[in-house]
Amino acid sequence: MSPVAARKIRVVVVDDSALVRSLLTAIINEAPDMEVVATASDPFIAREKIRETDPDVVTLDVEMPRMDGLEFLRRLMRLRPTPVLMISSQTDTGSEATLTALELGAVDFIHKPADDVARHMQEYAEEIREKLRAAAAAKLQQPQRFRQAPPVPPPAGSVLKKSVLVFVGASTGGTEAIKDFLMGMPAEGPPILIVQHMPEHFTFSFAARLNRLCPMRVKEAEDGEAVCAGVAYIAPGHSHMRVAPVSGGGFRIALDQGEKVNRHRPAVDPLFESAAQHLKKNAVGVILTGMGKDGSLGMLQMRKAGGVTFGQDEASCVVYGMPREAFKVGAVMHVHPLGRLAAKVVECLQNHAERAIT
Repeated sequence: MSPVAARKIRVVVVDDSALVRSLLTAIINEAPDMEVVATASDPFIAREKIRETDPDVVTLDVEMPRMDGLEFLRRLMRLRPTPVLMISSQTDTGSEATLTALELGAVDFIHKPADDVARHMQEYAEEIREKLRAAAAAKLQQPQRFRQAPPVPPPAGSVLKKSVLVFVGASTGGTEAIKDFLMGMPAEGPPILIVQHMPEHFTFSFAARLNRLCPMRVKEAEDGEAVCAGVAYIAPGHSHMRVAPVSGGGFRIALDQGEKVNRHRPAVDPLFESAAQHLKKNAVGVILTGMGKDGSLGMLQMRKAGGVTFGQDEASCVVYGMPREAFKVGAVMHVHPLGRLAAKVVECLQNHAERAIT
């Protein structure tokens, strides 16, 4: 193995809690491929530590003394772009701040439990290490670099008369990718069902933020609700989401808290598998940036059932994991940059160019 390949991932931990700094240091240093090279209790100390150690990844608390984490992140991404993993609480304020951090360029976030911090963080230890690995390998994107503008006009009425649904899966980097994709979808377009790997409580805030920004109505999905045109549904962080047929026509949302799939709940595969089962040629699948392989086999089922499938290209992904795995198994029919995906999906719906949509 070459010296470059063998070099450990260098991490700077920034948190005002001495306990959290200690726990994160222990969790990180347990892994053979990473090490904490410095810790800091506030952004001013962090600035010097980052300058001295030149880390591969920084973990950053949202709520910090002397300068809040968001302001420090804003300055860091402007002056010294570095992969950042945010540490966030599951409060309304914490989830909003986390979403803002992702908009500012943070790669991902770690959930910080409200109580029994030591035990809960140990439960998340492997997830923390995986997210650090993904962050170290991530491509930093300029905020809003791939945003669609202006929104496209509604597709032809003939498209909306079809029982076509769009299914989207994403993970690391997906909050911004989903936003950019939805910005390019028409207000009265087909229903869109979305799974983004995200903890409970964060998905409601995520949906609300998208609803303020995107042409379509965006909401957190509810069990049993009818699937309607002009609405994008975000799977809640506590449940898998599937689509199910309704007697007499149409579809409804089906949520369940079954076992994790690919170590996730919600997971993309259950959604895509339900699309293959119930929509067949009238399903359009889109797989976006994210680490791991979730969604690849479900998307393959969609393609085999006659659906049309799209994957985000490597250059525009923050982490080219999920789209790569889907492409490797033959699930992806069309590969496009994030900035063109929505237009290509709309073009597919408008022109009926694909044999699957008839």
